[in-house]
Amino acid sequence: MEILNGVWEVIKNIILNSGYAFFFTAEGWKNLVMILFSFVFLYLGIKKGFEPLLMIPIAFGMLLANLPGANLAVQYHDLHGFIELVAHNRVLNEETGKWISATPGLMDFLYFGVKAGIYPPLIFLGIGAMTDFTSLIARPSSFILGAAAQLGIFAAYVIAIGLGDSIGSLLHLDLAFTPQEAGSIAIIGGADGPTAIFVTSKLAPAMLGTIAVAAYSYMALVPVIQPPIMRALTTKKERAVVMENLRPVSKRVKIIFPIMVTVIVSLLLPDAASLVGMLMLGNLLKESGQTERIAKAAQNELMNIVTILLGISVGATTSAQSFLNLKTVLIVVLGLVAFAFGTIGGTLFGKLMYVVTKGKVNPLIGSAGVSAVPMAARVSQKVGQEENPSNFLLMHAMGPNVSGVIGSAVAAGILLTLLG
Repeated sequence: MEILNGVWEVIKNIILNSGYAFFFTAEGWKNLVMILFSFVFLYLGIKKGFEPLLMIPIAFGMLLANLPGANLAVQYHDLHGFIELVAHNRVLNEETGKWISATPGLMDFLYFGVKAGIYPPLIFLGIGAMTDFTSLIARPSSFILGAAAQLGIFAAYVIAIGLGDSIGSLLHLDLAFTPQEAGSIAIIGGADGPTAIFVTSKLAPAMLGTIAVAAYSYMALVPVIQPPIMRALTTKKERAVVMENLRPVSKRVKIIFPIMVTVIVSLLLPDAASLVGMLMLGNLLKESGQTERIAKAAQNELMNIVTILLGISVGATTSAQSFLNLKTVLIVVLGLVAFAFGTIGGTLFGKLMYVVTKGKVNPLIGSAGVSAVPMAARVSQKVGQEENPSNFLLMHAMGPNVSGVIGSAVAAGILLTLLG
């Protein structure tokens, strides 16, 4: 009998100290909800193919962060917090303002690459090695469309500053966003996940998980969100415009382009240098013809490794305590507003170019000015072919599309300069 009692005590202790027991505590339901959210995002990434390369690691990081007792949630927001955690085994409790004992875990070390600004620039290096700027070089006016699509970022910033405070006053809750938080929300409008992560890690690290999930969700929904806006802002005649073939671009120009962009943008906005510089280095490796091995490494091995580390560490910031609140809902809504305004800005400037060129530019290519490469360009192609089956806009839309990648990095530099 004593043996049975002893066995029962052991089993009871295991159960009471397990993560399952935590679900029955006052706060346990929050972790359970977050685990269910992670299942939803895993489904969207695996079954529906929504940005799977980052959605799946982020979702799995979310799962790990919310497993009670696993100690896999990121426990700090800034580099000072990382030093305190590693050197002194303590973290600051934001609710009480007191230091509490903590042990650094795997995700705390992986997240350092995000907070120190290491992973996003390396992602840009891989993107640059995979990007062909020929369409942009052949039609430099595409820069205007890429810049116009970034208007959504600054429109969303203004809306975020006012909306959070207004709704908070209405509900008698503190929902106001600081300028830094508003800037992090607004960058979602650039439709560039690594840029959104880079800016948020600098300006509002506590919101990183929410911003990343929203940014990649909307990037995956480009084919759903953009077409209704594009059709509403253009006429059938405009959508049916067939554009002239692009002029050829020499190899010398392709090599000079990334060097000149790096110099011009970095001198103008030093805060954008790490993103733009790595993007253009990747492209130079590809175009130079002398570095095929490392260009392929940047496109494949490096890109894949950093994507895994970035995704899982960002997902690990989405603890139940930081994710389940009304501010998260507002962030998701404002992210959609930012993305919609980006599409609107690009399309309207496309219409302006249609008028200026007397009907030679199809305004649909303006919507591709957001940085979702090459999905946004494909959407322009698809909507254009609905009106004119012989219309091939893909290469024309790639100009604004790759310009949007540069534009989002420039917008990030502006936000960091003004708000950092």
